[in-house]
Amino acid sequence: MIQDYLIAGFRLRMEGEPLVRAVEAIEGFKPFATEAAGEAQIHLAWTEETAPDFTTKLYQTEQELTKNCFGRYEKGYLFATHYHAHADHPLQIWVPQGANKAYVHGNLDHNLLRFACWIAFGILIVPHKAVAIHTSAIVFRDKAVLFLGESGTGKSTHTRLWRENIAGATLLNDDSPIIRIHNGIPYVYGSPWSGKTPCYKTEMHELVGCVRLSQAPYNEIRKLNVMQAYAALHPSCPPDFAYDEKLYDSISEVLNDILTQVPVYHLACLPNAEAAHLSCKTIFGV
Repeated sequence: MIQDYLIAGFRLRMEGEPLVRAVEAIEGFKPFATEAAGEAQIHLAWTEETAPDFTTKLYQTEQELTKNCFGRYEKGYLFATHYHAHADHPLQIWVPQGANKAYVHGNLDHNLLRFACWIAFGILIVPHKAVAIHTSAIVFRDKAVLFLGESGTGKSTHTRLWRENIAGATLLNDDSPIIRIHNGIPYVYGSPWSGKTPCYKTEMHELVGCVRLSQAPYNEIRKLNVMQAYAALHPSCPPDFAYDEKLYDSISEVLNDILTQVPVYHLACLPNAEAAHLSCKTIFGV
């Protein structure tokens, strides 16, 4: 059993009935499903085989309910996630080095699988100059702008203020849009991963601005130099991948193309309409 999805221009093929059924139940994937004929570029395949063992653990996180580990096994990359209360029942995904297929085994709980699919998709697309960036993406005049910042800095609030106060502004994705480079030009794609805001659009738009946000008792925006701009973008890339030289080299190539083509700003702001108008006028001149 197979099901194809078109995400950021990639045909992603899910293989194996348990995986296909589990992904169908995850909110966000349905708009990207396709029945059109075509050869898949990347694959996620269910397997009954036991997952390999970690040889190196590169990045570990503990959240309220889950524990995650990303690293390497003898032949490639390995990711494992489980609920604290069920450490003996993990979900594991592994990607052989240089392959276009990830293998899935274990607990197909939809919360675990959603994040694991994001990790696997990220590994599979990064050699093709594409990366998921933790950001809220707005579309205005058919162009995309990214608003970056740590959780709680107001990304979603600022994009909401655009939608409420700037005619024609729409949300593309509120957590993890995909940035892909075409002929040196960065484009922003909607994705099945949009955080707490359900916004699953199959659109793509050229990227024309990036804005790093911080809270302040005033509204002020300034353009960043190249080093500052890199520092503004870098923290929003997948943190797991920063600990692997090959993966991060590919991410750095994407960031280089963004920095070459797109201005990056820092906006210190209040959560008000004036802040939205300031960033819009800076980027679009209106």
